[in-house]
Amino acid sequence: MAVPKSKISKSRRNQRRAHDSLAAGSYHECSNCGELKRPHHVCAACGHYDGREVADAESI
Repeated sequence: MAVPKSKISKSRRNQRRAHDSLAAGSYHECSNCGELKRPHHVCAACGHYDGREVADAESI
C-alpha cells in the first residue's frame, strides 16, 4: 500500500498547484462592428468572420 514517508507541507502542496488556475479568455475586436469576440469565432453581433458575412446575426 502506498503511504507517504513524511507529511507534505502546505507550502510544497501549494507550489505544486500553482499552475492549476484558470486563465482568462482572450477577446479581440470585430473588424466589422467593433464588438468583442473570441478569436477564430464568428462574431455574435454581426455574423462576420474573416472579413465576410458567414451567418445571419439573428441566427447566432
